[in-house]
Amino acid sequence: MLDLLLADGGGTATTLSRQVPVTRQAVAKHLAVLDRAGLVRSVPAGRERRYRVDDAQLARAVAQLSAVGAAWDARLRRIKRIAEAMQRSTEPSGG
Repeated sequence: MLDLLLADGGGTATTLSRQVPVTRQAVAKHLAVLDRAGLVRSVPAGRERRYRVDDAQLARAVAQLSAVGAAWDARLRRIKRIAEAMQRSTEPSGG
């Protein structure tokens, strides 16, 4: 949904549902979740709501996810080093 909203500059549940293989109701529910999360903003557009990505909030979310990803990458590197050290210590010495 975010990709579609970014590409089109916004849209309604109806316009977006034409571009994905799910119902308009499913799209509307997804948009409501994004709205509650603050990633999109909505304004009334006739009988529907028009949604746009909140660029600042999306940038904050991306930064936070990047930080979490970097922390997990560091943890996994440490685990790998520990596992490699354990493997080296259990290998028979050739000599």
